[in-house]
This record gives sequence, C-alpha cells and structure tokens, in this order.
Amino acid sequence: MQLEVSTVETFCQRTRLLPLLVLSFFLNLLPMVWTPGASAQVSSFETTEGEISGTVLREVDKRPATQVSVSLKSRAAGIFRSVLTDLEGHFKVRNLPRGTYDIVVDEEGYEAAETSTNLNGPSTNLVVYLKSKSGSIPRGNFTVSVRELKIPEKARTEFEKGLDRAAKKDPAGGLGHFQKAVEMFPKYFEAYYNMGAVDMSLGRYDEAMMAFQAAIDLSGGQYALADFGYGYVLCLEGKAREAERIIRRGLEFDDVSAEGFVILSEALTQLNRLDEAEKSAHEALLRNQNHPGAYLALADVAEKKGDDRAEVQALDNYLKLQPNSPASGLARKLRDAAARRLLNSSP
Repeated sequence: MQLEVSTVETFCQRTRLLPLLVLSFFLNLLPMVWTPGASAQVSSFETTEGEISGTVLREVDKRPATQVSVSLKSRAAGIFRSVLTDLEGHFKVRNLPRGTYDIVVDEEGYEAAETSTNLNGPSTNLVVYLKSKSGSIPRGNFTVSVRELKIPEKARTEFEKGLDRAAKKDPAGGLGHFQKAVEMFPKYFEAYYNMGAVDMSLGRYDEAMMAFQAAIDLSGGQYALADFGYGYVLCLEGKAREAERIIRRGLEFDDVSAEGFVILSEALTQLNRLDEAEKSAHEALLRNQNHPGAYLALADVAEKKGDDRAEVQALDNYLKLQPNSPASGLARKLRDAAARRLLNSSP
C-alpha cells in the first residue's frame, strides 16, 4: 500500500492529482471495506462531541447483519454519515456533535429499518432489527443470510486473515488468503473484490479488472464497490467515458457512500466536464465531509479551471486529514505552487 509517489505518478499523465487520488483511494476506500466503519471516523481537527454505535440483527434469527448500510443524518446540523456493519453486525460513527439523528438501515430483501436517537452525551448505543419483506425475492435471487450459511468456515477464516493483513498495511500479504478463500468458496465475491483491490495497488490492471468483473458477476451486479474499482482502473487507463458508465451503474445500487462519487468526479474531470466533476466531489462530501479523495478531486478540478485559491483550499483540507500519507509530500508541493501563483497574481 505504501506506493512511492514517483512510481504512482507514471500511472497517468493527463492530470497531476490522479496519482494522489490513487493513493487516497487505497488508503480510505479499502480500509472502509476491510474494517467497516473506518470511513466514518473524521479527523481530530473537527470539533466533536460523541459517537453513535449499535448492532444490526436480523429479526427472524437474531443473527448479525454483516456489510449492511447504516445511514445517519442530523436534523439540525446537516451532517450525513454512511458506514457498513462489520462481521458481527456492529457499526460506529465517531466525532458527532450533539443533537438528534435519524438512522436508516437498508438491505436488499428487508424492510428499511428507521429509527432516531438523541446524542446528548459522549456516546449512545442502540440495536436495530431487520424484518424480511413478505414474499420478496432479492435481486440476484439470494439473501445475504442464506448465502453466509453456505460459506465454509475455513473460507471465512482465510478471508478474515486477508483482512487482517490489509489492516496491518500489508494488502499484498493478504492476497494469498483471499485466493484460498475463493478456492474453498468460488462464489466469494467479497474476496474477489479484495483481490482486485490488491492487484490494482500493485499496478496489475488486467488481473484487477478480471477480479472486479468476477465480483460483479458473482454478486449479480449488486456489489457496487466492484463497479467502482473496475471504473477506477478504466480511469487509470484513460478510458474515462467507459468508466463513467460503469461507475454510474454502481451508484444505482449504492449512492450513500462517498467513494463512487469521488471516482466519478475523476472520470468527469478526464472528460473535461469540470462543473459536473466538481458537483460529484461535493456529493461525496455531503456523504462524508472528511473524505480525503473528495478534496483531491476538488483540487484536480480547480487546477484545470485555473482557480488557484480553490486548489490551495482543497489541498489544505486534504493535508489536514492526511498530513503524513505517502501522497502528502506531493500534495504539499502542488499546494505551495498554487499558493505562489495566487500570490504573484495579487496586486
């Protein structure tokens, strides 16, 4: 994961900030998948009050609902957060100001569970139950609970070992575990997705696209992150028009997470549709106001528009969130260059 910036810069010559977006993608999107809820943890420079946590269970058997989308929205502050539950059905959203929050849990094949909670102290915890839709058949003709029962324990163990290596900043070391997981359970689309993510981080684009496509096919097209990953590889290869189509397809299934909008912004920037690209980056920030990739996308748009002030502001925001990332050195150089241009243009 710790790619050299000079190496990453060779991925694409059409934009200066795409190499940074590559790094941001892996440092922020993939940890969200490998350790659900990580994308909701905002940085320490934001004034914070407390956290909302909880557990999502299936009403019929009280089993944890894993990888389920949980959305929180503040009625007064205009804050929106979206996270995924972990393997035990837990979720946690930190750094939230006090107030009342609406919470929606949405999963295909289940009735949307809606509740609210009042955060008036350091933390609040709740339990949400998902109720199956009467007579419903989820798209793809499978339910998550039935599918999970089919996953062999050994395959699940290998998958979790891969996640553990990724959490320790060694995704390449987890590749073998993901491969063993799919050998034991060939329909393990989450493992294929993670294999694609590792291959992409290593610059093996053909292998990454094959893995992402396998995840798309095995999930019946319902695993949006695989679409986002596939679309991102297309961006890296300069196929922005095709990338836009794939990314928008993923957003049809998941429009609550920020990652899809960040990658869509990059595709639109490559197509020189800068106003649309800027709007897409802001859509990402509406869903996660501290997503580093969104600020890189805004900086990329600002650079192409010749708006030095906006570029400086976007890169300042990025560096507050990622002061010591592998991309921070290049980000500072670009920020300083934009600041000098801004100073020289002032009376």
